[in-house]
Amino acid sequence: MYVQEKTILNRLKRAEGQLRGVQKMVEDQKECIDVITQLSAIRSSVDRIIGVIVAENLKNCLENPEIDKENQSKKIEKAIEMIIKK
Repeated sequence: MYVQEKTILNRLKRAEGQLRGVQKMVEDQKECIDVITQLSAIRSSVDRIIGVIVAENLKNCLENPEIDKENQSKKIEKAIEMIIKK
């Protein structure tokens, strides 16, 4: 497992733990604003995970270009769209 993969898995596990925490908050009938605050933090965390994955994919496309230039361009465009899509 390479470093980037470990980073992504650690971030996913952290987000999973945060979600479990929110479930507990709902079960314990915590204040709405506190639940929303935690959900916003989870959303930010997931957005960062997406960014890391897309950036790694884009980096891979640039470092290991395909022979087919058109296919290479499509992959890069798709990665850029995914970054901007947010």
